[in-house]
Amino acid sequence: MKKTNASILVIDDQEDILFAAKMLLKKHFENIYTLTNPKNVVELLSKSTIDVVLLDMNYRIGFEDGREGLYLLKEIKTLSPKTIVILMTAFGKVETAVEGLKSGAFDYILKPWDNEKLLNIVRQAVSKSRKEQKKLIDVATTDDFFIGNSEAIKKAYLLADKVAITEANVLMLGENGTGKFVLAHHIYLQSERKNNAFIPVDLGSLNANIFESELFGYAKGAFTDAKTDTPGRFELAENGTIFLDEIGNVPLHLQSKLLQVIQTKTVTRLGESKSRPLNVRIITATNLNLKQEVADKNFREDLYYRINTMEIVLPPLRERNEDKIPLAHYLLQKMMAKYGRDEIAFDEKSLEQIEKHAWNGNIREMENRIERAVILCENNHITVSDLDLEQITTYEDNPDDIQLSAIEKSAVEKMLLKNNNNISKTAEELGLSRGALYRRIEKYNISTN
Repeated sequence: MKKTNASILVIDDQEDILFAAKMLLKKHFENIYTLTNPKNVVELLSKSTIDVVLLDMNYRIGFEDGREGLYLLKEIKTLSPKTIVILMTAFGKVETAVEGLKSGAFDYILKPWDNEKLLNIVRQAVSKSRKEQKKLIDVATTDDFFIGNSEAIKKAYLLADKVAITEANVLMLGENGTGKFVLAHHIYLQSERKNNAFIPVDLGSLNANIFESELFGYAKGAFTDAKTDTPGRFELAENGTIFLDEIGNVPLHLQSKLLQVIQTKTVTRLGESKSRPLNVRIITATNLNLKQEVADKNFREDLYYRINTMEIVLPPLRERNEDKIPLAHYLLQKMMAKYGRDEIAFDEKSLEQIEKHAWNGNIREMENRIERAVILCENNHITVSDLDLEQITTYEDNPDDIQLSAIEKSAVEKMLLKNNNNISKTAEELGLSRGALYRRIEKYNISTN
């Protein structure tokens, strides 16, 4: 039997689970990697192309809430968007796995697993990974991203292009969802470091207890779970660029440690005394007013000036009225490609509402609403109702908290209706396995009679 040319990574802290998975998968796929320490996934993804990750959700003894797994899922999707993640969880922990599906996981499987079921899910995931790789290649070759025509956004990108060819540290300011990550990646791609690593770090999601080990690395034996020498994010970004998002949320007592690394251009792993030299470009971002944070003694003034060689401000979408409609069309094309749809268009009233809407969640909010509309729309026309803008003129909540369950339930119901409750066809069109579809039907109490 010919093996599929794919690379599969299995992450679990139990050696017997890793052994069983490897013995099964190596008969069907070319490259099988295993990790007992989830912290090493960043280093592996920076060096190797991984198609599918099988990810356990719990790693610390006595903790079974799946928080570590959800955090790792986010890290993997950020570092390697084309990599497909399948969650592994024990019976009775399905609720956490469902939360993982909302955060971008492809599917989940219960431990102990059925071998044929696991192979089927991995094969589907490999197929999806191939499609994602093709999309990324297409985007890369067309330099496909949206800038806009408003003076404020053109000014931001003009500054970005000027500073990109230098080694200056860059601080980006702007509300959540204004495109700071996209601009940071653009600077990286225009720089002399574009052929080396780009390592993004969401500082806001890093627990203070793991801040130093994640950023600076650690030596074997530095703490209980430190089983091997492990580089931190700064070392992984050597000769490349590190993007420190939400830097305004770093606690004061950790800001001094970050400042020392930036000032000395060296890093010392936890449990070691020797300093390692660093050659890293630093880009930071925050949605806070750092000048005010400095004045309020919440942010170190010396750190502020170290990261702020060049400051770039990204405007909120409500101040880019001329860009709303073009951005909506761009995001529509992006979502049509994602879901394999074509010839979808906004109707006249939906375009009027897009222009009027405050978009306090900025580009991220618009992207989420258009994705919802592409899933729900009928007759290839997006209405105000599809966008869920009928009763909304402002949006105060985090756009990531849009009612995902309601969207998912409605999408499943519509697709079942379209396919006369044919489970196989519905699962295929939604990009789910049959098992994943059945779990959603049970979760949302959807009738299939």
